[in-house]
Amino acid sequence: MREVAIVAFGQSDHVRDSAETSEVEMLMPVLHDVLAQTGLKARDIDFTCSGSSDYLAGRAFSFTMALDGVGAWPPISESHVEMDGAWALYEAWVKILTGEAETALVYAYGKSSPGDVREVLTRQLDPYYVAPLWPDSVALAALQARALIDAGLTDERELAGIAARSRTAAEANPHAQLRGPVPAGEHLVAPLRTGDCPPVGDGAAAVILAAGDTARRLTDRPAWIRGLDHRIEAHSLGVRDLTDSPSTRLAAQRAGAFERPLDTAELHAPFTSQEVVLRRALELDAPGSTVRINPSGGALAANPVMAAGLIRLGEAAARIQRGESDRALAHATSGPCLQQNLVAVLEGES
Repeated sequence: MREVAIVAFGQSDHVRDSAETSEVEMLMPVLHDVLAQTGLKARDIDFTCSGSSDYLAGRAFSFTMALDGVGAWPPISESHVEMDGAWALYEAWVKILTGEAETALVYAYGKSSPGDVREVLTRQLDPYYVAPLWPDSVALAALQARALIDAGLTDERELAGIAARSRTAAEANPHAQLRGPVPAGEHLVAPLRTGDCPPVGDGAAAVILAAGDTARRLTDRPAWIRGLDHRIEAHSLGVRDLTDSPSTRLAAQRAGAFERPLDTAELHAPFTSQEVVLRRALELDAPGSTVRINPSGGALAANPVMAAGLIRLGEAAARIQRGESDRALAHATSGPCLQQNLVAVLEGES
């Protein structure tokens, strides 16, 4: 298998409302940043892949307009996934593994501010039995949290501690939307309080992937992707055990996460209760574990829809490049109650 690494990562400053900025204007500084980190020009990129949602933009094929920020002339090799950018990274990774590209640019963006993102996300649900009831994303997360509490796997005190730890960690993240201790707040949808839920905001992120010696030439310490896999749960919530995530466990196993100890885990857990599920599935609560979870603050500090998962991979890679981590796990999710899950294992040079 070819060696593939993340060699650059950039992201915007995530904000509650970017009404004065278009998707292209939000993307361009981030794209220029990752290219500058590597010294590459747009013409040096063999493959470009993006992740976004037309539902957020409110118009079909909105991602084609975002290509103005990349530059589509001369013609480029380009693809798009109607998913979080982590899945766009997966497509680019496969493209490099097959030898069809040496370098790849992956970017993702989301503007949740123009509409009601809780209602928009109901369009992910089963169209026959669940979507007609219009249960929003927070209500479904609260259903999962209640299942965990009723099973004795967590309580509201632990959930409040997760929120406090995440947002305190975000104090060192200049791009985070929420920094520092945030009050638990009132119940939004019991048992979840406002502090257990992610902020609504706008943002973008990008990474550059490169193969083998090209990666070593572009950066002093590449973040090598040693394993990458994604799995999906059943679409119907009624046939799933919401207190567990077997798809995350299987993806981690296939990615090699359990082969050797990890030192960092960037988990895409927009709700505090989802971190509890992921920690159990990934065995991060094992006795003696020293894994640092979400040192960036995670999705509780900034959750731009369609970019938050790619940011988890980028944050993990950035820590490896800075020498702050040697073996990191990055996780991304999409869909209600952790329906789809992607896990990557990143390492520094041996």
